[in-house]
Amino acid sequence: MADTTRITVTLPTDQVEELRRVTDNISGYVAEAVSRKIRHQLLAEDLRRYEEEHGEFTEEELEEARERLYAAFADKPDKEAA
Repeated sequence: MADTTRITVTLPTDQVEELRRVTDNISGYVAEAVSRKIRHQLLAEDLRRYEEEHGEFTEEELEEARERLYAAFADKPDKEAA
């Protein structure tokens, strides 16, 4: 089990009500959301540094990346549907 730290978080009431409807593990749900946000921020920083060193991505490079992402996600089963 991963190390954990108990904290208090204040959320809008409507978000808490929706969380309670969609999960019985609010801590796990929030931890996954935070993890996803951190990964996105790290990726954005990596992409920014890459572009500083090598120049902006071309439209062709962006289109190739989109195609690869769509293909990768098309082959991946939806975890929540299982």
